[in-house]
Amino acid sequence: MVCHRRFGKTTFAVNHALRALFSAGQPGRRYAIVLPLYRQAKQVAWDMLKDYSRCVPIATYNEAELRADFGDIGRIQLFGGDNPDTLRGQGFDGVVMDEVAQMDPRLWGEVIRPALVDRKGWAIFLGTPRGRNAFYDLVQQAEEDDTGEWMVAIRKASETEIVPKDELHAAKRQLTREQYLQEFECSWTASIRGAYYAREMEDLTEAGRITTITPPGDVLVHTSWDLGIGDATAIVMWAIVGREVWILDYYENSGVGLAHYVEHLRSLPYRYGNHFLPHDVQARELGTGITRQETLERLGLRCEVLPQQRVDDGINAVRNLLPRTWISSERCQRLVEALRQYRAAWDDKRQMYRATPERDWTTHPADAVRYMAMAVAEAEVDVAGWAKKPSNDTAWIR
Repeated sequence: MVCHRRFGKTTFAVNHALRALFSAGQPGRRYAIVLPLYRQAKQVAWDMLKDYSRCVPIATYNEAELRADFGDIGRIQLFGGDNPDTLRGQGFDGVVMDEVAQMDPRLWGEVIRPALVDRKGWAIFLGTPRGRNAFYDLVQQAEEDDTGEWMVAIRKASETEIVPKDELHAAKRQLTREQYLQEFECSWTASIRGAYYAREMEDLTEAGRITTITPPGDVLVHTSWDLGIGDATAIVMWAIVGREVWILDYYENSGVGLAHYVEHLRSLPYRYGNHFLPHDVQARELGTGITRQETLERLGLRCEVLPQQRVDDGINAVRNLLPRTWISSERCQRLVEALRQYRAAWDDKRQMYRATPERDWTTHPADAVRYMAMAVAEAEVDVAGWAKKPSNDTAWIR
């Protein structure tokens, strides 16, 4: 369901789950409502779920788990998309994903869909457009589906009459035309507000630079890393071809050691040059006293440590680099989506964007690209240097 702003998506999500629970006719039903952030679920939807279900005498509420239990009939629980592990290993008869355009695209396929299989459950995707992102792709796939398993509903403010006309006129005066059409008329053409690379990514798409890429056999592939501790680690694989930069591959994982990432790189058919790492890779681990740079070098990587740089300077470097960049559409889907959605954080109190990026699933891939841009900027003065020099480690040369 593609819905305009102030449609009442969360109200719909809560009431649809309640209706499904009490009309199922079978005991032990389980439903989930997922919002982008856990704090959103707690602040917005939890009170709503309690208010709409207090008329049920057997209802009990678990404040710690945001769960409403209805005796043998079943339960409804709220989750945040920012902590997908809380959803793993569970089974649901139905899931409503509220504001799905703001969620990690992998949440549906890797976490929620498997949770519906055993119970043959249903899913509803609710959202307002935020540019042509994963939600847009999902809507397009559903509209083209001929199996009868999907339904697409688009609810525009001009048609529902939920928002009073005087409010719509006020919104038209306060927003740009593109923003108004996105927020209230369900248009996909407007860019995500606050997105750092919205214009550059739109230009790449229109120019056909996000496409199938087959690198020349003799090109050297470099990598740039964003290293997380107990967090996701992201690696961008790229090459300099003339004056252009080709982003060939992207890999991300979490909860595994550095050896895992090295083995993954070795499994790919690339001839590697340098591996660019952020400055904090030189910090020593408390337990071993060994830096992660030393660990990677012992595993066979030739590492180049980038100097510390202000984030906004790195963002400008990416903006300057993207116009001469090509990106693999097959191997970098998640990276492309992250670059489209990477945006400035919003300050609710001051009603303005902060000078820092929003920290969510887009952070790691966007940071890895930022480190790539820094490496390319340093290499511009000596493209014939490291950019053409292969690693001496023959294990890396295929």
